Amino acid sequence: MKHSIKVLLVAVMACLTMSFTTKKENKKVVNTNESTIVWKGYKVAGSHEGTIKIKSGFLNFDDERLTGGEFVIDMTTINTTDLEGDWKAKLDGHLKSEDFFSVETHTTSKLVFTKVIETSKNVYTVSADLTIKEKTNPVKFQIEVNNNVAIASLKIDRTKFDVKYGSSSFFDNLKDKAIDNEFDLIATLKF
Repeated sequence: MKHSIKVLLVAVMACLTMSFTTKKENKKVVNTNESTIVWKGYKVAGSHEGTIKIKSGFLNFDDERLTGGEFVIDMTTINTTDLEGDWKAKLDGHLKSEDFFSVETHTTSKLVFTKVIETSKNVYTVSADLTIKEKTNPVKFQIEVNNNVAIASLKIDRTKFDVKYGSSSFFDNLKDKAIDNEFDLIATLKF
């Protein structure tokens, strides 16, 4: 009888301990209307910037720690914000064309977190798979999460996704027409 009571007490204690240490997984959907992605591309003679919209996305948390995420980007929303009128329309059209992102064929891009490491309080290093134009490559970036907002900065090498127009790595004699291979993305995600 004493042995049965001891076993019962151990089982009860184990259940109580697990109930207090079990972590709560939580999927937080990103508010696509309030979230923003700003892009900036560079060329010898300057730079251009604009926005692009998130079609859908979420971040996964274990209690309050970021553990994963996935985003679909609407490539048809590429928008230049530093130009107006005909110049804006011309650049928007060119970025959507076969020379760059082939938006008619490839309407979305995707980012899937593969590994998340907490580097300090609310700051994480994320490894992810980025798919643009049906080509997937690994990327790594920092993300900071505070009060239902996450901010991430990414540097993307466009040539890894078969976006080679104006790249001095592939074309000679471009001079001041050369466009940097890398462009920046700054995402502000609200959830």
